This record gives sequence, structure tokens and C-alpha cells, in this order.
Amino acid sequence: MSTITLLPHPELCPTGARIEARHGSSLCDALLGAGIEIEHACEKVAACATCHVYVRAGGASLAAPSDEEEDQLDDAWGLEASSRLACCVKLGDSDLTVELPVHTRNHARE
Repeated sequence: MSTITLLPHPELCPTGARIEARHGSSLCDALLGAGIEIEHACEKVAACATCHVYVRAGGASLAAPSDEEEDQLDDAWGLEASSRLACCVKLGDSDLTVELPVHTRNHARE
């Protein structure tokens, strides 16, 4: 099991959250399973970049992004070095701290 610390997001998780998730599950599935309604327009097949997140801590423990993920990240709003697609991040035993962007490719949230 790993612990995901989700930083506060004004709409999706105003107070932040701490989530326990199983090794091998996707970050997107873990967030959705905890009631965090992260956008995932392509139904989690790495084809849209709407589940873009920032991995603020613990990212070094994750597998490197695949070429497919890197290609989709090019279309993400607010791309940073810590950017990942939640549908592509497979959880290991290490804890993560994650921030959800205020804006996504499909919706501008203000």
C-alpha cells in the first residue's frame, strides 16, 4: 500500500486528502475510488491528457513516462517537469504527494 497526499484543489478537493492505494493500481483509479472526480475524458487510455497531475513528492520512485504518455503530456495545460498523466502512473510502495492543476485541457476552471 502507498499513501497519496492530495494537495487542496478549489473544486475537486478543497481540503486536500490522504488516500491509501494498492501497489500496481493507477493513480487515476485511486483518486476516483476515493471520490476525487479527476477528469479522464479518454476513459484512462492515455489519449487525452485531461488527467494531468503534478507529482510534487515521490516521483523518483515511479517508472519513467512512456513515449505515449510523453506525447500526450505535450497537450497538457501548464506542463511542468513534475507533470504526469494519472492514468499512466502505476503506484508502487512509495508515498506520493500530488497536486491537481486548476485548469485542464477540456475545461478552464477559475
